[in-house]
Amino acid sequence: MITHKNISIFFIFLLLLLFLLNLYIAIHFIWFVVIILVWLGINAFGSSRISSNYHVKAYCNNPSETEKKIALTFDDGPSIYTLEVLELLKKYNAKAAFFCIGKNIEQHPEILKKVISEGHLVGNHSYSHSKFFDFYNAKKITEEIQKTDQLLEKFTAGKINFFRPPYGVTTPSIRRALKITGHKTIGWNIRSLDGGTQNQELILNRMIKHISPGGIVLLHDTGSHSVLVLEQFLQFLQQNNYQVVSIEELLNLKAYAN
Repeated sequence: MITHKNISIFFIFLLLLLFLLNLYIAIHFIWFVVIILVWLGINAFGSSRISSNYHVKAYCNNPSETEKKIALTFDDGPSIYTLEVLELLKKYNAKAAFFCIGKNIEQHPEILKKVISEGHLVGNHSYSHSKFFDFYNAKKITEEIQKTDQLLEKFTAGKINFFRPPYGVTTPSIRRALKITGHKTIGWNIRSLDGGTQNQELILNRMIKHISPGGIVLLHDTGSHSVLVLEQFLQFLQQNNYQVVSIEELLNLKAYAN
């Protein structure tokens, strides 16, 4: 299995081997540079791709699901657009999981309360969602996760179990922090890209193209374009006999601990 630990051991061993060989035969320094660059490239790819399980085990779908069941997840709320998302989910009798940012919970606690009262799940998406989150040390990441948990658990029936790292990036520091907090990492395998573009046709077609039983869809409840695409997507699911189920049901995992 390709993990950060295994890759690091392999490349350290390879560099040591080259160093020892260099004592007996001349090895051009460029080979050391190439090996280090390849190592950095693998680290960058593994860290940025949540489904790689490079640093932490992430639940990105249920590959054993054969029925037309998928789960919807929303990142970065709560926001004023969350209310529109809730109305659509109610209209189409669908349940979802909302991965919330701590500072946004402080601004919209009443919206979070409504999310939970309508039967949806909530998870931790850090407190700040900082652009520099990936560079935080384990102590600071742990503090962010725990602070957001405290905000969420004012409204939930138990301790928060689910965490989704900002931008879907994982690092050794995040791994160490999650070892302390005990959260399970929830990823996705159907990325809408609604966080990067407002082109509704592009977003919808991307989701439809990648839809399959057991999939987890990533959307955001932070923009009007996402709300408009969501209704079109829910119509597509209904017309094609897909059932939207909770993350708990799809993955057989509990969102909250006693």
